[in-house]
Amino acid sequence: MARIVYSMLVSLDGYIAGTDGNIDLPIPEEELHRHFNEEMRRTVIALCGRRMYETMRFWDSPDRETSDHEVERDFALAWRETPKIVFSTTLGAVGANARLVDRDAVGVGRSLKAETEGQISVGGAELAGHLSRAGLIDEYRLYMHPVVLGGGKPYFQSGLSFALTPLGAERLSQGVTLLRYAPT
Repeated sequence: MARIVYSMLVSLDGYIAGTDGNIDLPIPEEELHRHFNEEMRRTVIALCGRRMYETMRFWDSPDRETSDHEVERDFALAWRETPKIVFSTTLGAVGANARLVDRDAVGVGRSLKAETEGQISVGGAELAGHLSRAGLIDEYRLYMHPVVLGGGKPYFQSGLSFALTPLGAERLSQGVTLLRYAPT
C-alpha cells in the first residue's frame, strides 16, 4: 500500500502563495534543491492540482535539459520520469507522462493508495484538502521558509480541522525547517 504525502514550501504564517496567487517564496538554492530532487526520485506517482501542474510544467521544457545548473537538470529528469495525474476540469490536455482526470480525486486517490507501492506526492492545497477530508493523506510535510507573506493561499484549506501527531523536524539550508506530521 502506498503512502500519500502532501508537501509544500510554506511561509511562517502558513501560506504557499501570496495574495496575487504567485509563489512569493524564495527559490531553492542548490543544497535545498538537491533535497527536493531526492524527494522527487522517491515519488512513484505525483498527484497535481491544475495550478500546481501548470507551475511545474516549467520542468518539462527542453531548456531544463541544457541548463547550466546540474541540480536543475537532475530535477527536470526526475520530474519527467515520475508519472503524474493532473486533476482539472478546465485543462484540455497535459504533457508527457501525465494523465488528465476531471473528477473523483478521492476515488482515484483511494485506488492508487491501495494498488501502488511507494510514495505518492500531492501538490496543491485544494487537491490536498479533498484528500485530507477523505482521510487519505498519511503525512504532511511543511517546508517552513523564514518569510511572512501576510496572506494568500494557505497550506491547509479553509474549513479543515483535525489533530496531527509530530513525526519530526529537520533544519535545511536557506533557513528552511521541515516539519513532518501524521494525522492522529
